[in-house]
Formats: sequence, C-alpha cells, structure tokens
Amino acid sequence: MSSVLYDSPGPRAKRRNVVISVVFFALLALLAWFVWDTLDEKGQLEWALWKPFTQSQAWTTYLLPGLADTLKAAALAMVIALPLGAFFGIARMSDHRWVRLPAAWVVEFFRAIPVLLLMLFANEFYNRWTDVSSEQRPLYAVVTGLVLYNASVLAEVVRAGILSLPKGQSEAAMAIGLRKGQTMRTILLPQAVTAMLPAIVSQLVVIVKDTALGGVMIGFTELLNARQTLAAFYANVIPSFIVVAIIYIVLNFILTSFASWLEKRLRRSKRGTGAVLSAEDMEELNPAAVGGSFGTGGEGGGLPGSRTYT
Repeated sequence: MSSVLYDSPGPRAKRRNVVISVVFFALLALLAWFVWDTLDEKGQLEWALWKPFTQSQAWTTYLLPGLADTLKAAALAMVIALPLGAFFGIARMSDHRWVRLPAAWVVEFFRAIPVLLLMLFANEFYNRWTDVSSEQRPLYAVVTGLVLYNASVLAEVVRAGILSLPKGQSEAAMAIGLRKGQTMRTILLPQAVTAMLPAIVSQLVVIVKDTALGGVMIGFTELLNARQTLAAFYANVIPSFIVVAIIYIVLNFILTSFASWLEKRLRRSKRGTGAVLSAEDMEELNPAAVGGSFGTGGEGGGLPGSRTYT
C-alpha cells in the first residue's frame, strides 16, 4: 500500500530500516553506559549525593519554592502575552495604515531583541524609575521581558494562523453581510485557534524555560537559581542538575499533553453532525427566507408551476 508522500518499503528497505534501528539503539545504549561509567568514576552516583532528594527539607526549602516562582512568572507572562499577541496579530491585518504600521513596528522591534536583554532593561527601568521593592523587582523584570518578546512572537503566530485559512471563509462572510470585525470574531479566529494551538503551546514551553534566564542574570529565585543554592549546601552539583532537568521535562510534558488533549477536543467539537434539514424544518427556522426562495406561482409572480408555500 502506497502513501501520498512515499512508496511503501519493500523487503530490502525493511531489512535496511531494521539494521539502522538496531545500530542506533546500540549506540544509544553505549552512550548511556559511557555516561553512567563516567559519573560512577567521579563519585557522582554515591548515595550521599542523592539522599537529600529523598528528604523533605531539600524540596520544601529549595526546589518547591523555586518551582512556584517559575510557575508564577510563566503563568503571568502567558496570561498577558496571549491576548497582547492576538491584539497585535489582528492589528497587523487591519485595513487602516495608522493601525497596521505601528503594530508591525512594535512586533518587529521586540521580536528582534533577545529576551535576556529585555529582562535586563526592564530590571534597570524598575530600579531607576519605579517604587517596586528589590524583592519583587526580579519577578517584574522577568515577566516584562517574557511578555514583550513572546507577545511579538505570538502576534506572528496569530497572523499566520488566520492567513492560513481558505480565502473563501472571508468571502462567504462578506456575502452574508458580516462586517470585518464580525468575520474575524465569529468565523476566522475560532477556526484558526485549532491550527495555531501547536505553535502556541511550543511558545508557552519556551516561556517556562526562559524564566531560568532571570535566575542567572538578575537573581530571580526560580527553579534553576534555587538549584544553585541547594547544590552549594549539599555539595551535589551534578545530581541537582539532573533532578531539575527531570522536573522541567515533566512540567513541559504535562503542558504539551494538555494541549494535545485540548486540540483533539476542539477538532471533535467542530465536526458537523451530518443532519439534513427538510423543507419543513427550514420553514420553521425562517419562513420568510423559505417562502422568498421558492416563490409563488401564478399571481405571486414565482416560477411557473412552482408550489405555493403558505
């Protein structure tokens, strides 16, 4: 059986694929053994280095507060960046130049600046020209940098998602008398959300990971920064890195799994029921439209021989 992209592999191709798969997994196992052996030689697998992670103090004092700050900054950035990105993405498609051009300048400007630089600028701004306390300043700076950068990226995601829809959607909306704002709100955006969801989730994962930049440069007490304090106290640098990496992997896996479930649910909810309406059902829904479309015969000036609906 052939696919639209490639022909089904024959016996020789199947054997070659099996050989390649076996070699790949053998090399992967060899690499895993090499890493394990190296860690064992350096004493990084000793139980004394891993024992703190089985006790509550390491979690309640270091890791869980750091994880809470990571989630707080990421959640605030997501909540602000998503509507802001949608606003600028739609504004870039406006028919009015005085709306379209400033939106394009803002998006291109902040998308071109590294997010770390935005965090540093925001931290300096809050330090010099606001009354934000020194304890809250790193959080404000991290959220501001994440919002400015990711909102500009999400604006392009929204614009690309809407432009990917068939042009007939907009033309059909215009044909039934909908204004452009109504078309965008009721027809284009609901359909574009499903197409945009994978890209949006990828950007949300980036937001979660980019919170670590604030811990490295401006002292934000997120998960990676808390790991540094924990490693200094317990002298277990490599094990602490491994545990934090596992936490990030689990966190992002949960986020992507939820997004996949939501995407499937949205696709199922948009499927048609397949029901066919009869003429009587249409007449009950809109008698004027049914009567006007069939018309009346004879004196009513309708089609000759057509049936009169009263």
